[in-house]
Amino acid sequence: MPVSGPGLRYMVCYDIPEDRRRTRLARCLDDYGSRVQYSVFEMFLDQALFDRMYEQIQGLIDLETDRVHIYPLCATCASKILVLGTTADQPRPGTETILIF
Repeated sequence: MPVSGPGLRYMVCYDIPEDRRRTRLARCLDDYGSRVQYSVFEMFLDQALFDRMYEQIQGLIDLETDRVHIYPLCATCASKILVLGTTADQPRPGTETILIF
């Protein structure tokens, strides 16, 4: 899946029936983004990070029983995301302020 520009926002959703694989996938996705629901993560990745994450996901899941959906969100779509509830005031992946000293 090609990424245009320096990075793109992704939503990753999964349905993994086996606890051990599900936990491993969640830990993997924690390295790339933020959990927004129990089985949904959001992240902002450049092409190299996306490729690495994609390869890791393929190595963690069982293609016969598991399901993972990766949705790319363009800047226009990402700007229209509405967040309601307890996490509405938290920074979204890709919008954090990073200080370099």
